[in-house]
Amino acid sequence: MTPQIIMDGLVTGSMIGLGAIGVTLTYSILRFANFAHGEFISWGAYFALAVVALLGGFSGALVAPIGPFSFGWALPIGAVAAVLLAGALALVVDALLFGRLRANRSTVIIMVMASFGAALTLRSLLEFVFTSKPAYYTKALQIALPLGGGIRATPDQLLSLAISAVLVIAVHLLLTRTAIGRSMRAVSENPALAGVVGVEVRKVIRTVWLLGAGLAAIAGVSVGLLVQIRPQMGLDLLLPLFAAAILGGIGSVPGAMLAGLIVGLAEAVAVQSIGAQWRAAVAFAILVLVLLIRPQGLFGRAE
Repeated sequence: MTPQIIMDGLVTGSMIGLGAIGVTLTYSILRFANFAHGEFISWGAYFALAVVALLGGFSGALVAPIGPFSFGWALPIGAVAAVLLAGALALVVDALLFGRLRANRSTVIIMVMASFGAALTLRSLLEFVFTSKPAYYTKALQIALPLGGGIRATPDQLLSLAISAVLVIAVHLLLTRTAIGRSMRAVSENPALAGVVGVEVRKVIRTVWLLGAGLAAIAGVSVGLLVQIRPQMGLDLLLPLFAAAILGGIGSVPGAMLAGLIVGLAEAVAVQSIGAQWRAAVAFAILVLVLLIRPQGLFGRAE
């Protein structure tokens, strides 16, 4: 494994980890695997793209590159807007679909199948609105900077890694040091008992949707910036997201990020050694191995 492969894997893994946090929180608190989560990544990327295009139409200075980066101030503004809009979209989906199913005490399999339907609907709507043609935030080219030891990375890649690290720390502190974080952990342990002792379960559920969709939106912006924006981007990341969430241990934010980095590194090695067509197979193999050897994941607890 060359140093450059490690860097490429870390960049990919950081994006997978951000998305996996939303998957692990949703599963630990709402008790079902949400296969529509990948679509929040796609919608987040396109929300930011729409804002960038809108701001660029008003002022060319907003899309002029900032320092060594390939983007202008329009993208950070678009990223903030994407977080808010993706969170709002998640709340709408919950109100129209998952919330009603919870009220009817639907089984887990019904929730999972409903998430499949929601994913198909959101993806089709995205293609209808934005078309399936790939898009980019910027056409500016970047030269990878030598970091020593044979490692090279662009400023955009380094920024993506830094943002991912900051967000993981922030979410971990939110869950461990705040009242809403303690409420989320209580609902994760026992929703019925948490409600009895005064925890606002509905507030916790709304927070989970907002947090998960917001992190997915940031992941989508990162993927769009470093690769490209496509309606299928969330679907392509879905299997690695679940592999990372399960490998890290359901409910563990640091575990999800660490597992995302592991999955990203494994994919980078596979692409380099046996070809890009085996990328998805690597994530699937990791998922199966974890389920067979350590179902609770790296930081999970055996039930």
